[in-house]
Amino acid sequence: MKRLLLTIFLLLAATGSARSGVAIIANDSVPLDSISKDALLDLYTGDVRKWKDGHRVVVMDLKERGELREHFYAYLGKSSSRMKSIWLRKMLAGEADPPTTLDTEEEMLETVRRTSGAIGFVDSSRVLDSVKVLAIIEDDSR
Repeated sequence: MKRLLLTIFLLLAATGSARSGVAIIANDSVPLDSISKDALLDLYTGDVRKWKDGHRVVVMDLKERGELREHFYAYLGKSSSRMKSIWLRKMLAGEADPPTTLDTEEEMLETVRRTSGAIGFVDSSRVLDSVKVLAIIEDDSR
């Protein structure tokens, strides 16, 4: 019986600490309620720089090479190093500025909340009511 209870406790603890997915978040000013994978890729590669209402897109990224960031870029079909080379090429050609990079998910939430036109991503368990959620990228590793 003790062994069964311990097993249940460990399973619950592991489930509670597992990432639930990546939330694509945006400032309330963004004129979308949802976003497709293709549209997200266009924003993160700098191919689209304005929202449909004409306001500037402000792309946010995380500095840390962590599981969340890797999962986000894998969803887009790009590695983080490939994304870096795309942004470097666009920057050198004068076509776009690279994303604003932030140190933490908390900083991402706060910066997206207060920056008009901003889009970013955080673990879906960290989402606050102060930002829009445009999509959830499910964690397929569970």
